[in-house]
Amino acid sequence: MREGYWKITQIGKLPKLHNTILIEGLPGIGNVGKVAVDFLIDELKAKKIYEITSYTFPHSVFVNEDNLVELPVVEVFYKQVKKKDVLLLGGDVQPIDEISSYEFSDKILDLAQKFDTKEIITLGGIGLSDIPKKPKVYCTANSKKIIDRYKSELVSNKLYGVVGPIVGVSGLLLGLSSKRNIEAISFLAETYGHPMYLGIKGAKEILRVLNKKLELNIDVNRLDREIKDIENEIMKKTEQLSEVTKQIALKKFQKRFGKDIDYIG
Repeated sequence: MREGYWKITQIGKLPKLHNTILIEGLPGIGNVGKVAVDFLIDELKAKKIYEITSYTFPHSVFVNEDNLVELPVVEVFYKQVKKKDVLLLGGDVQPIDEISSYEFSDKILDLAQKFDTKEIITLGGIGLSDIPKKPKVYCTANSKKIIDRYKSELVSNKLYGVVGPIVGVSGLLLGLSSKRNIEAISFLAETYGHPMYLGIKGAKEILRVLNKKLELNIDVNRLDREIKDIENEIMKKTEQLSEVTKQIALKKFQKRFGKDIDYIG
């Protein structure tokens, strides 16, 4: 582990958590996971407890509205919902090479175990060639038990043959958590596979699933009213990073797995 490459900064006093659920949503196809987690952070008024920066993140900075630069950052938030402790992992970027993705995922799992995490949920999109009218939500997991707990009329667990490998943090967290005896499930919503498309509809369908199963008591329809702000913030950063990250990542993954990669965690 390249310890000097990573900086994890604690923000304020850490809560004492038990039987925690970790929900991850980082940039990927349609930014579906990021939109969903960013919305949860705002709606639940979650408290930030960590900021993560790294030499393995894209070699670029964002220019903000004050015309100042910001380094890419990943953040961890906390909220208690109906006596359930929830960690929310979101941010501007995710690692784009294999070693860094493994290192990052292991560090997140170290934090998860520190907070007695019993369940991990990762979120993402499935890229289609056309915009879906009503996106379907699929799930896959590292155990049948967690699929049985989450399956419903809103989710299909028939994912085999629908996507290729789940590349990135959303996939690795599922695989690596098995080695730590942590159950993990991923919810993937259909979205348009264009790099400049924002998968609001897919994020909304995933939020419906989480809202019902975790009893979050959020107004999912508020996402429609906040679309303009979300689009402005996310798409500016997506445009700035698209050439730096997505093209590099896609070329690497296509070279390794072939040209039919349709999902990047």
